[in-house]
Amino acid sequence: MPPSRPTRVALAVAAAALLASATAACGDAGGLQGAGATPTAISPDRLWPGLTPASSPAFAIGEVETEVVKGVTVPGGDIHEVDPVAVVRAEIAAKPGDYGPGAYEVTARRMSACGKGGEAGRACPVLKAYYRDLTGDGRDDMTLGFRQLPGNLTAVRVYTVRDHRLVQIMAYEDAVSGVELAGHSVIIRAPSEVAGYEYRLQWTWDQQQRAMLLTHDEMLRIGDPRRSPAPHASPSASPSASASGR
Repeated sequence: MPPSRPTRVALAVAAAALLASATAACGDAGGLQGAGATPTAISPDRLWPGLTPASSPAFAIGEVETEVVKGVTVPGGDIHEVDPVAVVRAEIAAKPGDYGPGAYEVTARRMSACGKGGEAGRACPVLKAYYRDLTGDGRDDMTLGFRQLPGNLTAVRVYTVRDHRLVQIMAYEDAVSGVELAGHSVIIRAPSEVAGYEYRLQWTWDQQQRAMLLTHDEMLRIGDPRRSPAPHASPSASPSASASGR
């Protein structure tokens, strides 16, 4: 049985006394050496303490965006049976203002190539869907992406199933250079205008909001700016190979 806390303290005191006695008998050989002055801990300085705290956000960045996808069924409540192309078509149909006459209309026109084989099918903007339990309910959710024009943007969406209905729990688009799934998070990498750096955004499932929330937004160094080419918009996403597909 290990010694109790009072016993360990007594043993430590006795050991310290023996060490002091041995040091006095043998001079300074083997004695403890000072490591120098310890830096003083500095607490953060609070700026403008008289500033009136804001009570509402100045800009809406879509922290919580969930919506039922209309016109798409979930056979047997199994998200694997949902057609990703049908999901993207439903989004385009639900937002005619976004995909109507104009630059984004090209994306809508390219949807006609989906399902075709050979060279014609390569024009389909919908990327491969990936399946993983991101909400922690023991069932797979669906992460899909599709290319948007102009700007070579990639739209990233996450869907779950509630009461046999398909629900979008995350939506984001950017000039994406990579997408990863880790735990209950979606990590999106995007090129920065600063050479040698990239943006990394992490969206994580929040049980209280029942949505994916933007929990991290940072700029990170990825290499030597003298060797890194100027960042540019990437036309495709690179989903993590660890995600399970079907």
